[in-house]
Amino acid sequence: MRKSGILLLALVFAFSLTAQDWAKARLAKSPRHGEWVLVKNGERTVHSFVVFPEVKTKATAVVVIHEIFGLTDWVQGVADQLAEQGYIAIAPDLLSGMGPGGGRTTDIPADKVREAFAKLSPEQITADLNAVSDYVTKLPAANGKLAVAGFCWGGGQTFRFATNRPNLAAGFSFYGPPPEAPEDIARIKGKVYGFYGENDARINAMIPKATEQMKAAGKVYEPVIYPGAGHGFMRAGEAPPPAGGAEQKQKDAYEANRKAREEGWKKMLAVLKAL
Repeated sequence: MRKSGILLLALVFAFSLTAQDWAKARLAKSPRHGEWVLVKNGERTVHSFVVFPEVKTKATAVVVIHEIFGLTDWVQGVADQLAEQGYIAIAPDLLSGMGPGGGRTTDIPADKVREAFAKLSPEQITADLNAVSDYVTKLPAANGKLAVAGFCWGGGQTFRFATNRPNLAAGFSFYGPPPEAPEDIARIKGKVYGFYGENDARINAMIPKATEQMKAAGKVYEPVIYPGAGHGFMRAGEAPPPAGGAEQKQKDAYEANRKAREEGWKKMLAVLKAL
């Protein structure tokens, strides 16, 4: 990769992280109990952020799978918002052990994050997610039901995890690529819900084939494409609106992302409530 490309990538990650001040502030004000736990997967330790709802009955567990940026404040905020709605939410840092000295996302330089992801094997990801799922569903406050929600890279891993976790009640794949192998799709037991932005041709081009394959295999797959929204609309639609002096195109994009985020969140909660 050229030096200019590396610099651009570093700037993208730096912007993504520094632009999360709003997410960090929201999380800091949460009245709910959130804590870091160390989940064992053989010799591996998966650092995970878990948040508990303020309810009197046992709750459904939701595993939140992060984006290509790793486990950020925004992802932790998603877990907190799910707990606010009555669910035990746990967000594993799947880059645990991949940082310098065995560190996690926060220990990896911004321009090295994608390199860390490239070193993750599908087998390790699945094993980590299984370990986290076993941990959270066996908590005394959990009712044993399991759902998974993932975004971007995590959206793809959500769909893939559905092929490997028989007791998964529902998978919420936000703008992530679906699996392609018929034998993988045949293993899916739970329902899969897809959430996509209209302005995301790379991912959306995969939806027709996934729909056809899921239907042929007798599986439930409900994709929704939100008008005017782009890739990453769940994060972008939650961020503060653009400044008053911003171009109209930017304001329109924000409004489309905000609406998609609102509708996508509402749909996910409706499905969770019905589990």
